[in-house]
Amino acid sequence: MTTFRRFLRKRFFPWKLVIVALIFITFVFLIQREVVGRDLQEEPWLKDIVDKRDAVLGMMMGAVNNFRDAMPKMQIKAPVRQHDTADSKPCLNGYYTAAELKPYLERPSQDPSAPGASGKAFPTDKLSPEQQKEKEKGEAKHCFNLFASDQISLSRDLGPDTRPPECIEQKVKRCPPLPTTSIIIVFHNEAWSTLLRTVYSVLHTSPAIFLKEIILVDDASVDDYLKEPLDDYVKQLHIVKVVRQKERKGLITARLLGAAVATGDVLTFLDAHCECFHGWLEPLLARIAENYTVVVSPDITTIDLNTFEFMKPSPYGQNHNRGNFDWGLSFGWESLPDHEKKRRKDETYPIKTPTFAGGLFSISKEYFYDIGSYDEKMEIWGGENIEMSFRVWQCGGQLEIIPCSVVGHVFRTKSPHTFPKGTQVIARNEVRLAEVWMDDYKEIFYRRNQQAAQMAKEESFGDISQRLKLRQNLKCKNFSWYLKNVYPEVFLPDLTPLRFGAVKNMGKESCLDAGENNEGGKQLILYPCHGLGGNQYFEYSTHHEIRHNIQKELCLHATAEAVTLEECQFKGQNTHVTVEEKWELREEHLIVNPASNTCLTAKEEHPSLEPCNPADRFQKWTFI
Repeated sequence: MTTFRRFLRKRFFPWKLVIVALIFITFVFLIQREVVGRDLQEEPWLKDIVDKRDAVLGMMMGAVNNFRDAMPKMQIKAPVRQHDTADSKPCLNGYYTAAELKPYLERPSQDPSAPGASGKAFPTDKLSPEQQKEKEKGEAKHCFNLFASDQISLSRDLGPDTRPPECIEQKVKRCPPLPTTSIIIVFHNEAWSTLLRTVYSVLHTSPAIFLKEIILVDDASVDDYLKEPLDDYVKQLHIVKVVRQKERKGLITARLLGAAVATGDVLTFLDAHCECFHGWLEPLLARIAENYTVVVSPDITTIDLNTFEFMKPSPYGQNHNRGNFDWGLSFGWESLPDHEKKRRKDETYPIKTPTFAGGLFSISKEYFYDIGSYDEKMEIWGGENIEMSFRVWQCGGQLEIIPCSVVGHVFRTKSPHTFPKGTQVIARNEVRLAEVWMDDYKEIFYRRNQQAAQMAKEESFGDISQRLKLRQNLKCKNFSWYLKNVYPEVFLPDLTPLRFGAVKNMGKESCLDAGENNEGGKQLILYPCHGLGGNQYFEYSTHHEIRHNIQKELCLHATAEAVTLEECQFKGQNTHVTVEEKWELREEHLIVNPASNTCLTAKEEHPSLEPCNPADRFQKWTFI
């Protein structure tokens, strides 16, 4: 017994037991092979031996396993790290430092006396005859002063940061981490200087850690300088690349191409004639990091199309605008309603906007595709911003303007580009969005656009089944919800007005016409009837107004001197129709202002009022 205890105390005793066990198992295995080789049916006496052998073998294997588990652990295993869930991203506490927010490209030293330096205007009053000729040539092609743009540095600075103090002092949290972004700029025959100034402006103002790439999408430009020379030039900028459409397909398709090749977390779309102000990118990305279903636009300021002066933000804040739409489905700007002003505590607070201009905005790439990107069957340009506005709001997202993000844009008074299929593509695009998103309210639009109404009647606007399926799959709300919850301030015209269309005079065979650029305060004119709506579209409302409500809510306004178009006094909600804007349609085809007891006449150059005379054909009118 003493000898056995000594043996147990010896080093490596467990290993010796294992060796003995293995020898024994080998011996048993050999016996088993010999026994199993015989036919148990022929020799039944072997069955008892086999059963006993299996029992012994099971006991031996259990003993070996016990010995193995009892052996001391000679190695320490590495700890197993818990992986983050798919929804969480690791991030540090605190705020990004100035060093971390260093721009991708430092701006070269500036000459304060250089043309356009610090965002100042380029003087245009002392041009030589040759310079004036060059200026006119550039304006004819690009609809802005190309001569001025070409004299200004591609890397010009915009002077000190004049945003409100809360914007300048706003820190960027590290958690949640800000996403990266791809800047997508579509161009078609753009001027060299405005295109590259846009690119350099992004490089000089965007933190390198967030700027993934700049993608220039060429929509089949024909100018030679935008081909190989542009490709060669951007090679030095490394993160700038050019992708091209072989044929002109327009803004919508070009942006989809840019989005398809983008690798950033966020898609940021800019036009090709922009300049970015201090700290423009971080507030956009920070808002998306907070909520990836928010589509954000910068506060867009003006770069003067003649002098290229950059209109800087005020340090005291400013009277902001938000986007709207009219019932002709055109985009416009309006002042913030009181409830939105009260909601915002300072300039760092976003502005909720019913629609957006659509030229400059950022959107999570994931959300861009989740929400349906663009309607791929829309053509060229027009209506895509209103369509996305309705879709984002109705399908659970939101549109916001970020006042601390400021980007300048050259606003042209007309487009220098032609439409390959004519301007009817705009009406076709608008019919597609009306059919998918506006429900019965689309009829208000169709009354104002006869071309669109005809397309809808003929169903010549293309297949919309996939867009209707998208609306169903996303469980989007109806257009009534949008009007009630997103844009309750919009004036809702009569769904079934008493009369509508053009107002034709029987004596002159001409129609009432708002005239060009009549936003109120001007007399009406008489013009040959064209049946296209637009300036000749009027409604006789259930409140007995004669409304011209295409872009603004304007009403026929009676005065002793003339009949003018003025902003309608009845706006719903605690307002009423004034006597100057109330009219009666008599059986004799007279249009009467009861307050003055006078009738509308077409005798003079402009429509006016005179004592009623049912026999006078110049006082007879009919809606057609």
